[in-house]
Amino acid sequence: MATERKKILLRLDPAVHDALARWAGDELRSTNAQIEFLLRRALADAGRMPGSAGRIRGPGRPRKDETDDGDDGEEN
Repeated sequence: MATERKKILLRLDPAVHDALARWAGDELRSTNAQIEFLLRRALADAGRMPGSAGRIRGPGRPRKDETDDGDDGEEN
């Protein structure tokens, strides 16, 4: 069973947000995924990445077997 992801409120300078959003688009990630990617990289570089942290999902849409409920909102 997958654990629920934590939700946080993050306040950013608008210019920082815009730069992150552009970078995320270049990497084919959402802004949220880009922030998580960068935080994970910073944790790993600092030797602080917990061993219990799950793997980050790659860019793009998840495969059908990786979705939580299998409902992608499309009718078959």
